[in-house]
Amino acid sequence: MTKEQTWSQRFESALHPAIARFNASINFDIELIEYDLTGSQAHAKMLAHTGIISPEEGEQLFTGLEQIRQEYRQGKFLPGVDAEDVHFAVERRLTEIVGDVGKKLHTARSRNDQVGTDTRLYLRDQIQQIKDKVREFQTVLLDIADNNVETLIPGYTHLQRAQPLSLAHHLLAYFHMMQRDWERLTDVEKRVNISPLGCGALAGTTFPIDRHYAAKVLQFDKIYANSLDGVSDRDFAIEFLCAASLIMVHLSRLSEEIILWSSEEFRFVTLKDSCATGSSIMPQKKNPDVPELVRGKTGRVFGHLQAMLVIMKGLPLAYNKDLQEDKEGLFDSVNTVKACLEAIAILLREGLKFRPERLAQAVAEDFSNATDVADYLAARGVPFREAYNLVGKVVKTSIAAGKLLKDLSLEEWQQLHPAFAADIYEAISPRQVVAARNSYGGTGFAQVKEQLLSARRVLRDGEVG
Repeated sequence: MTKEQTWSQRFESALHPAIARFNASINFDIELIEYDLTGSQAHAKMLAHTGIISPEEGEQLFTGLEQIRQEYRQGKFLPGVDAEDVHFAVERRLTEIVGDVGKKLHTARSRNDQVGTDTRLYLRDQIQQIKDKVREFQTVLLDIADNNVETLIPGYTHLQRAQPLSLAHHLLAYFHMMQRDWERLTDVEKRVNISPLGCGALAGTTFPIDRHYAAKVLQFDKIYANSLDGVSDRDFAIEFLCAASLIMVHLSRLSEEIILWSSEEFRFVTLKDSCATGSSIMPQKKNPDVPELVRGKTGRVFGHLQAMLVIMKGLPLAYNKDLQEDKEGLFDSVNTVKACLEAIAILLREGLKFRPERLAQAVAEDFSNATDVADYLAARGVPFREAYNLVGKVVKTSIAAGKLLKDLSLEEWQQLHPAFAADIYEAISPRQVVAARNSYGGTGFAQVKEQLLSARRVLRDGEVG
């Protein structure tokens, strides 16, 4: 495959071309190149710091690696399959730049601890980017909620009308889902930010390295205490994929609601042209492609989590080539989550408009105030279960008569129970039904305003306030 063998003189010939292509990872692990360069620079500094190489050699290696970084950014360094992976590609180019001293870079290091370090540096960076996008999405949710505290929307259980809600309260539910996502990512970062550099292939090294020094240069919080664990651990990647899957669950749930809300049957929102598409055959159509794609892309992230679990579940210690398969799914999950967070934020901010008049109509045309009739009687001394059964009969007879509860006359109410008075109509008005639910965390307007203040503190302080 190549004129110069990557491997030792143990091998007499190159790989079969088809096997070389099958074995290579350069087409996807090039994603790690900047992290590989950063990790290699730290390793070179550590080698010089410990006297394993001279300070001059350390400086040559550092400078040569930085040149490769600039070449890559300028599109001048584009290694192909003959390099096999990003690590060999960098080392080969480094040797071309600085000569034989470049061959010293791999001293006291294996590709096993090298790739583990690169992946952790990559994921640490990407988690922060995702957390920033979560915050942007949460901000959009709060901005819309601020303007819709007293906008009413039907609340559902079993996708059946249940009780009316403040629209802001509904949106705040997603804010809190995303807050848990943000906190999960923060927690995952703790396990990501542990350095395997210096673990070698599996058993450490005979060289007098300083793993803590290298970890400090790379801003890792600590180092792996066991070299076998250090090179074979992918728990941190699985944890991230779990967190990413939950983010997608939450985005998909909201997407499903937006899809329903934009349908002719609901008509709760209007899709703007900037975030919708049409039909190739039906000119009247306006399709909710953004939430549909988010809902669809959720499955690929779930799949990557399952794939990673399957990869790991049967691996003996320590490193195995199977672990080459950890990257494509991880990279794709990162990119998918970032893209979906951005798309949903744009959709909410710029691509849809709630229809308050239609929402108000929706909460006024059902029996979602039935519980409030039972509560009305219970507050006047009627046992709740008795009141519950009575209201059930009222709903049944009203449906048969083609009436809503608000349409019943006071005489009809009092025939049902003498405790009813003229204030029953105010008690069952949609606005009062929502306002009255003022228990902590409820949908009452006063509570929602407090929840919004608390959510703003969360964005400011980074934790639940």
